[in-house]
Formats: sequence, structure tokens, C-alpha cells
Amino acid sequence: MAMSRDAAEKIALDCLTWLAGNEDLLGSFMGASGLSTDDLRAAAGSPDFLGAVLDFVMMDDASVIAFCDSRGVAYEVPMQARMALPGGEQVHWT
Repeated sequence: MAMSRDAAEKIALDCLTWLAGNEDLLGSFMGASGLSTDDLRAAAGSPDFLGAVLDFVMMDDASVIAFCDSRGVAYEVPMQARMALPGGEQVHWT
């Protein structure tokens, strides 16, 4: 069953909170995105931005595992959330 957009946004916000608590990863995310701390706060309500947060975390299996283990959720939850946010739709070529 597909995740609702509301549930996906909650997962992504939780992921952002987790990311903010990890100095090294947060620095990498901010460097890669070019965002300042103020930009980060302002963007936190944007579904597009939340998708980017999940994209960043999902680039590294260790980050996915660490996030999911810290929150007690299954490892596929970030991907399910990403699919429910803008730009996360699966492309079907057939």
C-alpha cells in the first residue's frame, strides 16, 4: 500500500530532525545543497525540500540504516516516503 503524502512528510521531517542531530552529515547536506541554517529552517515545510532530504539520506545505506534504527522503522520506509513526495514517482518505461 502506498504511503500518504501526509505520512511521507512526517517521515521526512523526522529524517531532517535526525540529520540535524548528526553534525557531519548535516554539514555535508548543507554544503551539497548550498543552504544556510536559516534557509534550512525556511525550507522545512516544503514537500520538494523534504524529498531532497530523503534523497540525500538514501545516497548512503549506512545513513538509511542509522536513521531507521534510531526511529525503529523498517529500512524501506524512507523510500516509501520519497515515492509519496514530489519527484519521487517511479518511472515506468513500458
